[in-house]
Parts: sequence; structure tokens; C-alpha cells
Amino acid sequence: MQTITIEEVHQRLANGEELNLVDVREPSENEAFNIGGILHPLGRVMNFDMDALDSLKDAEVILYCRSGNRSGQACMMMETMGFANVKNLIGGMLAWREKFEQ
Repeated sequence: MQTITIEEVHQRLANGEELNLVDVREPSENEAFNIGGILHPLGRVMNFDMDALDSLKDAEVILYCRSGNRSGQACMMMETMGFANVKNLIGGMLAWREKFEQ
């Protein structure tokens, strides 16, 4: 599984780069705080409900959650489903908010 840092993602977004961000948290977590990713909860990934993300199979996809645990699980599952370039955001939204939202 590949990883990516919050600093790298933050810089790429600040540079105006369009990233394929996927939030695997629950809807209430996404509503409370998010960085613009597509909401696709881990339960949907685990149930192989990937129709909404199929167009991203060959693209870089950055997954995030609260701490990096659920997104890590999602990365592993998506790799087995043929997604070629998934990356787990290290530290998740906890690290993001601690560093960038003060």
C-alpha cells in the first residue's frame, strides 16, 4: 500500500491540482469536516459497492478517514479490486486539522 502525507496533499491542493480524494468515513463525520473528497464509506468498499468509483481504476486515488486506519483498509481492498494507484493519507483528518486548521 502506498501512502501520502498531509503536507503533500495540502501543497498539491494549494497549487490548484485536481486530486481524486475519497473520504471513507461515515456521513456525519464528513459533514462535520472534510477536505472535498467524494464520500464513499468503508462499508461500501467492503461490500464491493464500487460503481461510483470505477472510473478512477487507473487514476491516482487518495483515500482518507479520521486517523488513517479505515482508509488503509479501503486501500488494500481497492487494490484487490484492480485499482492501480491508491494512496492512504497518513494521519487522516486528525493530523490534517491539527496541522492546518488551527
